Amino acid sequence: MSEEIRIYVADLAAYNAGHLHGVWIDATLELDDIQTQVDAMLTASPVEGAEEYAIHDFEGFDGYRLGEYEGLENAQEIACFIEEYPEFGGALLAHFNDLEQARKAAEEDYCGCYRSLADYAQELTEETSSIPPHLAMYIDYRAMARDMEYSGDLFTLETGFEQVHVFWNR
Repeated sequence: MSEEIRIYVADLAAYNAGHLHGVWIDATLELDDIQTQVDAMLTASPVEGAEEYAIHDFEGFDGYRLGEYEGLENAQEIACFIEEYPEFGGALLAHFNDLEQARKAAEEDYCGCYRSLADYAQELTEETSSIPPHLAMYIDYRAMARDMEYSGDLFTLETGFEQVHVFWNR
């Protein structure tokens, strides 16, 4: 993934006083390093005694909408998950809206990336069945893929042209 995963942390005292004061931070850094940057930003506040902050913007979360009051620890965990699974991490988090479910799906239920779900159905069928050559051309893999998806056995995330990520739905 080429885009940096980062958050914009705003000084709420300055914001409430009509000043834009904040800092963009790489959200994949260690939590202590993120907190150090937040503390430095608050120390440099145009409003004396600034203590409160909020995440007012974010970039690189690839489809996942980070909440304003998500908290630095959650934002960092989510950013690291997306960094670990750059092809589909943000889309998977957006699908589940739960980090633990997304992690389980990525680690245990991911089948791979295919041009289409029909390509996955064909690969799965050919790996698990012996198909006589004279019958191979009669198999409708698109219909099989549709049935797999309708049955709820799996779900897909399309992240680009002919980039279909397939997951078992357990």
